Amino acid sequence: MSQTPVTSSSGGSARAWRDALVAVVAGFVVMAVVAAAGLLCAGAGDLPGGAFPHVVAAVVVMASGGVLEVSGGAGSLAGAEASLSVVPLSVSLAGALTTGYLFLRPLHNRAVARPRELIGRAVPLVLLWLLALTGVTFLARATFGLSTEDSPIGTITELLDSAPTVGFRADLPGTLLYGLPWILGLLLIALLVSRRAPLPARLVRFHSALRPAAFATMLLLLAYVVLGIGVGVVVAATQGHAGRTFAVILLGLPNLVWLALTLGFGGAWEGNVEGPFGLPMPQLLDGVLRGSDPSRFDVASLAEQDSRAWWLVVVAAVLLLGTGVLAAVRSPAHVRAWQHALHLGVALALATLTVCLLGRIQAQFGLSLLGIGEVDGLGGQVRLEPVMWRNVGLGLLWGAAAGFLGALLARPLHRRGRVDEPEPAAATRTDPEQ
Repeated sequence: MSQTPVTSSSGGSARAWRDALVAVVAGFVVMAVVAAAGLLCAGAGDLPGGAFPHVVAAVVVMASGGVLEVSGGAGSLAGAEASLSVVPLSVSLAGALTTGYLFLRPLHNRAVARPRELIGRAVPLVLLWLLALTGVTFLARATFGLSTEDSPIGTITELLDSAPTVGFRADLPGTLLYGLPWILGLLLIALLVSRRAPLPARLVRFHSALRPAAFATMLLLLAYVVLGIGVGVVVAATQGHAGRTFAVILLGLPNLVWLALTLGFGGAWEGNVEGPFGLPMPQLLDGVLRGSDPSRFDVASLAEQDSRAWWLVVVAAVLLLGTGVLAAVRSPAHVRAWQHALHLGVALALATLTVCLLGRIQAQFGLSLLGIGEVDGLGGQVRLEPVMWRNVGLGLLWGAAAGFLGALLARPLHRRGRVDEPEPAAATRTDPEQ
């Protein structure tokens, strides 16, 4: 029985706007809750001047791909240089999962959808998302005073009543410029990983090539997050510093565990940590990066400091093999092993590229007295950059190997209810994998 597409009527259009509003509001609320909980665990609840909501808004802006401008100074006494570029991926992931699920929910249980219907659902969500991001951007601004009690400049600033300050504000044009591809990428990934969401008729034939590998890769990234949460809870319970540990879990856990994934399959990163500031990272990694000169590290260099780093390779190998088996199980039986290798290799390479782009960290703050030089104890920098092509290339190779081996292991597993050959009428029926 044929049905009129929901986008063909004004009622359908109104429904699309309503669903989009629900998805956008829920996404921003979840991000704000996760950001607030993480900041409270980090001790930001005691910020003066009612600044806490502004800091929460700043974290949400950064998690949505926005740009934050940092500034500082101490009147005519001192100048400051500051910069901050980091994506709190725990907050990003929470908002992405919520928004993506609510975007797909009205589209479930159909194999085919007209392009006009998908566009009619995506456009309201994108417009409302950018509108909400604009509102949060105006809230994301504040200025703080810095404590100088343990610095030589402390007495001078107290006498001259010129305590150093640092402030931040979200840049609206930059935030919208980067926020647009963020939300568009989210909707595209949601359509790629969901086997229940419909595709335009011309793209249904790519279903078996794209979706199983994309879904399995998404589960691989989520599996690392779940493992990270488990490790974090154990660390909080056994080694103390529970507040700081839960702050890392709620703000930046994927930043760490997805970096561990790239290290596990042979990738490398480089950077340095200088001054009193540091990264919310294991002490081993902080020790490797500590110093004024940039350092490159991989699993071998970490193992020189602690042999337990080799477990990153074991975990990566096991989970990648499981990813290959899962992708093969979700694919039709006619897909050959070399095709599985190609699909999963490309999927993991693209995921690695995304992780490398989002996992970069650049933070710097320096306070100079009367333009002479930086004040000890009030300056520092943190930098973390991927070795891009090494990481992406190894992701492609490991994904291809996992896809090929997974296809061989899955041969006796994925015969139930699977078709051996693609059927011409598949584009007009309900998805056979449902």
